[in-house]
Amino acid sequence: MKLTTAQFKTDYRKLLKTLYAEEQDELSTSEQFLVLGNLVRQYLADQWQQTTAEYNRTQRKQVYYFSIEFLPGRLLESNLLNLGILDTVRAGSKELGLDFDQLVAAEPDPGLGNGGLGRLASCFMDSLASMQIAGNGNGIRYRYGLFKQAFINGYQVELPDDWLRNGNVWEVCKESKACTVRFGGNVYLRRDEASGQLVPVYENTQDVLAVPYDTAMLGYHNHVGNTMRLWSAELPPQADDHYYTQADKAAVARITEVLYPDDSNYDGQLLRLHQEYFFSSAGVQSIIRHYRRHQQSLVDLGRQIAIHINDTHPTLVIPELMRILLDEEHLDWSVAWKITTQVMSYTNHTILQEALEKWPQDMLARELPRIYQIIAEIDRRFRVEMTPIYGAERVQRSAPFGDGQVRMAYLAVIGSHSTNGVAKLHTELLQRDVLADLYAIYPERFNNKTNGITLRRWVQLANKPLSELLDQQIGSGWRSASSELKTVKAYQNDPAFLAKLAQVKLTNKQRLADYVAATLQIKIDPIALFDVQIKRLHAYKRQLLHVLGIIDLYQRIKAAPDEHYQARVHIFGAKAAPSYYYAKEIIKLINALADLVNHDPAMRDRLKIVFLPNYSVSLAEKIIPAADIGEQISTASKEASGTSNMKLMANGALALATLDGANIEIRDAVGADNLFLFGLTVDEVYAYYAQQNYRAQTLYDQSPRIRRILDALVDGTIPGIQTEGRDIYDSLLRFNDDYFVVRDLESYLAAQAQIDQAYQDQNQWQQRALENIAFAGRFSADKTVNRYAEDIWHVHHQSRPETK
Repeated sequence: MKLTTAQFKTDYRKLLKTLYAEEQDELSTSEQFLVLGNLVRQYLADQWQQTTAEYNRTQRKQVYYFSIEFLPGRLLESNLLNLGILDTVRAGSKELGLDFDQLVAAEPDPGLGNGGLGRLASCFMDSLASMQIAGNGNGIRYRYGLFKQAFINGYQVELPDDWLRNGNVWEVCKESKACTVRFGGNVYLRRDEASGQLVPVYENTQDVLAVPYDTAMLGYHNHVGNTMRLWSAELPPQADDHYYTQADKAAVARITEVLYPDDSNYDGQLLRLHQEYFFSSAGVQSIIRHYRRHQQSLVDLGRQIAIHINDTHPTLVIPELMRILLDEEHLDWSVAWKITTQVMSYTNHTILQEALEKWPQDMLARELPRIYQIIAEIDRRFRVEMTPIYGAERVQRSAPFGDGQVRMAYLAVIGSHSTNGVAKLHTELLQRDVLADLYAIYPERFNNKTNGITLRRWVQLANKPLSELLDQQIGSGWRSASSELKTVKAYQNDPAFLAKLAQVKLTNKQRLADYVAATLQIKIDPIALFDVQIKRLHAYKRQLLHVLGIIDLYQRIKAAPDEHYQARVHIFGAKAAPSYYYAKEIIKLINALADLVNHDPAMRDRLKIVFLPNYSVSLAEKIIPAADIGEQISTASKEASGTSNMKLMANGALALATLDGANIEIRDAVGADNLFLFGLTVDEVYAYYAQQNYRAQTLYDQSPRIRRILDALVDGTIPGIQTEGRDIYDSLLRFNDDYFVVRDLESYLAAQAQIDQAYQDQNQWQQRALENIAFAGRFSADKTVNRYAEDIWHVHHQSRPETK
């Protein structure tokens, strides 16, 4: 849009008067942000409304992306960037006497996700709009974010993340588009005398009103405004005529109160099931209602609507759509099933069996009786059709019902026309292992779509010094066509450019150092090598391996303090699920080790550990541009893809990586010389599984170095971890190291030694960093969603965003 600095200042002053009737200097920073946010929402309103009107007028096929997580990050800068007025508003704010950076920081960062799943969904929202795809997000408006993480005596403490305390400036409540979601009660089928059709009769249900809150998702410089719709649970309309106890009200509010309630007990599992059906049912009802307003025949639904299931959490959209088509639209089962499979597609995000959702059949039958009836019929028909062809044993292994459980991943594959993995290796493992039986039955449905990231947020906004350098050197075309980043390779042997690239990194490291000093009172040297691991804390992601490597370095410095060591700062950002005791023990270990190392004068600034609490999108935007090394060290075969690896490479960090997930494709893009590989391969891991011959204790007994490192967990070297150290030590030796940490330890240490040596040659290091930046466009979410659009959703897309 076109906007002058003068017009912006006039608009801001006018809205400030309307909202607060006070002078600017009497407002707090958060109040100033609310004025600016409301003004930007006014600016984007035309674009948003016109896009919706165009979709309705042209009847374009629309994509509905269902995800239980969305991690959009702060939207102020992103919206201004996409509108094309970021520089104007920044300049105008300065002339008004406002600190623009403080206003950006005043915006709450919605913690509506736990990591890569939610961030991927939000990257896709950005790219759908930028690629001019008619796309909509569908999720839950959690009253509280995941949790606000604090460390007390080194232990993780979970505090409420009250992100809605001052409201959400970007959302619009659409109460007129609310719908009712039913839980519990009894359901039976009765033949209608007039039509002769079987119709469901519901008795004693607990009804919940699903109220949508819509947020605009803007495209980059293209006048597109898509919608992310998040649902909030409220008492139903008849509440005015019905007495509800305080407990009833609390039970309804609890459905959308917090992301991922503790499901280690029955009540938590029940709440999780309610959440998943709540947003799945509300979303599908909303889609069909909108479709009916503009279309006549439901037979064409698959040509007009695509519903995408982002991991198993929204799988109940499949029986919910069947419920509507059967019970409300009175279609024949075969017709309804054909439409449903045409509409649905599914992305699998895990190969961990414990992460493939399953619900007890009796729980689902009691809480969602009609949905259970429909799944039971899907299961029955699947068995009848497939058993004569594939045999009873394979069908039993792959049917929706098994061992008293409803297996959601299997239901998602059976009820969709497409199932994709999120990296080439991940998809191969789905086909040969995790979903092998279903792949044998439906091979044509399986495909790969490697994850991607939006460079608009992760380079243009997060790393302005790098963006400006790229603009100066190769022009600004890369901002709208990420493939143009490859042209920077022309400067790989240009010492002047490499020196500028090194200065960009130093600037970002100094910015992070200043933040660490201000928030944690830890002084770190930006000249040191910054070694970063940022991802949710899980045993398979192996933060523990990183910690053991730090223990080794600490021991070596203590043993030979006068030797030369590459100065290092090891930076962690991670949250552990509240009920994941082992992960929380590792957090305690990291903090205890940091307390030891950071206060040991023998380290002489050669080794520091920084664990930044409450990892979030906004914190990632500070850490990633400052990283020299990004650790992607999951056990081979366990990480589906990863996206922090892509964000870090785009900002010139070199990967320390196993051959897992998308690391393999990054290696193929940049070349093995431009990252540091170590550890077991997938085939070696699977060989250990097959032969059952891995013994961590043997490695411990044979290697004095490994023995010295592991003994530090239990010999008092690290104060304050008597319980945690023993538990972790036992997990590695007594319980035989599920994730091959001990097996990969010496290979990991050797790779770290290679890094220290390589870092001495800064000219060559910057050449390697440049190579990573140059190929980052290959992992753009714009390209990823275009592949979804072409191969799965079959919708119109723009190969390059237009600049207007």
